[in-house]
Amino acid sequence: RGASMRGKTVIITGANSGLGRAAAAELLRMRARVIMGCRDRARAERAAREIRAEVGERADGAGELVVRELDLASLRSVRAFCHRVLQEESRLDVLINNAGIFQCPYMKTEDGFEMQFGVNHLGHFLLTNLLLGLLKNSAPSRVVVVSSKLYKYGEINFEDLNSELSYNKSFCYSRSKLANILFARELARRVEGTGVTVNSLHPGIVRTNLGRHVNIPLLAKPLFNLVSWAFFKTPLEGAQTSIYLASSPDVEGVSGKHFGDCKEEELLPKAMDDLVARKLWDISEVMVGLLK
Repeated sequence: RGASMRGKTVIITGANSGLGRAAAAELLRMRARVIMGCRDRARAERAAREIRAEVGERADGAGELVVRELDLASLRSVRAFCHRVLQEESRLDVLINNAGIFQCPYMKTEDGFEMQFGVNHLGHFLLTNLLLGLLKNSAPSRVVVVSSKLYKYGEINFEDLNSELSYNKSFCYSRSKLANILFARELARRVEGTGVTVNSLHPGIVRTNLGRHVNIPLLAKPLFNLVSWAFFKTPLEGAQTSIYLASSPDVEGVSGKHFGDCKEEELLPKAMDDLVARKLWDISEVMVGLLK
């Protein structure tokens, strides 16, 4: 709290609702230039108008919200978004890989990837790699990767990354979140010494529309809603660790770590397996077309 982001540019994926929207509002309040990378431009423009009304326009012009179209289920869209950013932005101080899809029925992205792995991991993998040069040129800069404690139930099965052989929506979400952590870990290793830091986080259980694909029996919905209001975090509460990692002087120079509730957390051994992280990186490079 109280940190200033004046003069800093932040990209947040999925910033029109939930955690991303809350983080966008707070970072705008800190006077950052916030680029909202969103799939639905109309919804994003509406969210931006609401955020501006909440935060208020500043007389000194510090703080700005910019909406840009970004569909992480389309590598073409990711490339177009990055091309525009590289043309228009002179610097990038923070990239928050926030957008995600949760326990959806079996679907494929535009490029033929299983939707949860494609959006949650591969889309962000390509996005980050294409913007890495700008992040390095803007150093000290930060990459923040939103994962989930549900990574604990995932495994990286290199024989079936695309879930062609079997699909379990819960397992595949967990796998994509484990991939997020392994990606953050390997990226931190690769950018060591460049002034770019990379950290992942668990936001907690938050009341957002992320669970829209989860089927709750009609009779159980009132009880579920009561429990969620009593025990789940609000989007603003859930976004605190993202905001902390994006802005706090406390984590300047800290990299390759995992956080929850603005504190460093221990990971299971499978989330710290450097051999798996490197293999996943190499395969992801081929999948998104960075390497032939």
